[in-house]
Amino acid sequence: MRVYLPCTLPALARVAAAGEIGPAPLTGYAVTPALVEWYVSGDTEELEYVALTEAARASLRMLAADRADGVEVAARRVVVAVDVPDGDVSGGTDLEERARVRLAAPVPMAKIAAVHVDDTSAVKDVEAAIAALPAADRGDDDAQFVVDGAEANELLWYATQEIPDLVG
Repeated sequence: MRVYLPCTLPALARVAAAGEIGPAPLTGYAVTPALVEWYVSGDTEELEYVALTEAARASLRMLAADRADGVEVAARRVVVAVDVPDGDVSGGTDLEERARVRLAAPVPMAKIAAVHVDDTSAVKDVEAAIAALPAADRGDDDAQFVVDGAEANELLWYATQEIPDLVG
C-alpha cells in the first residue's frame, strides 16, 4: 500500500541519517476504504492525490509546530511516499480524516518510493499559510483562504537518490 507521510526538510535529513522513518507509530495518509467510499467517482490516481494533499496539509502543521518551538525550518512542505504491506497499515475511525492511517513500525529507507517537496517558488505562500493557521483554526474564513492558497502550489517529485541533495 502506498502511504504518504508528512515531513519537513530537517526531519527528512534525520531520516537520511538514521536510514529509516520513525519512531513509530507514524501517522500517514493513504487510499483507505473510507476514502474510496466517500470519493466514489475518483480513480486510483485521483484518490492518491487526495491522500498526498492531506499529507501536505499535515506537513504544513509540522512546519508551524517547529516554528512555534523555535526551530529554524524552511517553509517548504515535504511528503514522503512509502510502499508498505497492507498488514502494516491500520485505518482510523474518524470520518473527518478518511485517508488517515497509522503505521506501527518505523519504515526503512528501502520502502521509500519518492519524496514530494514544494518548489522554492512556493515559500511565500507556505509562509503565509503558516502564519494564518492559528486564525484559520479559530474559524476565520479569510485565514482559511490563505492556508488553502498553499495548496495551489504543486509538490515536486524527487527520486530517493535525490534525498541527499534535498537535505544537503
